[in-house]
Amino acid sequence: MPTHAEKRLLRYTPEQMFALVADVKRYPEFLPWCVGARIISASETALVADLSIGFKLFRETFRSEVTLERPGHVHVRYLDGPFKYLNNHWRFTATPSGTELDFFVDFEFRSALLQAVIGTVFNEAVRMMVRAFERRAMQLYGRSGTAAAAAPA
Repeated sequence: MPTHAEKRLLRYTPEQMFALVADVKRYPEFLPWCVGARIISASETALVADLSIGFKLFRETFRSEVTLERPGHVHVRYLDGPFKYLNNHWRFTATPSGTELDFFVDFEFRSALLQAVIGTVFNEAVRMMVRAFERRAMQLYGRSGTAAAAAPA
């Protein structure tokens, strides 16, 4: 039952961070251990996606429904796969210098073996993941965060 909550101040706009997190199909390009992403269905306010995660000898795919509340909130609801449950959200709040990011994830694998393996590296893995999103924002929007708040292509 690993849980991780993190708040960060970022120099990007809420719209920029929202666009980056909502662009699930691009996750394999920059997210550690994400080896595949497939969009099953998509609309302006939600999408259903399969994500494949690979770590050492393990590779698992899970399906989630992602609710998109532009530009302030992305909520992930687990549908199917190797977890007993998965709760995840991203909140983006405008500040005078950019955005306050509020990230939360809580999950449990069905497999005790998978749970034991991920449990040993969970906190560092999640911190790496959040940093990967921050590095991706730097790539897309520059160091200053002053680029136009357009969705990634």
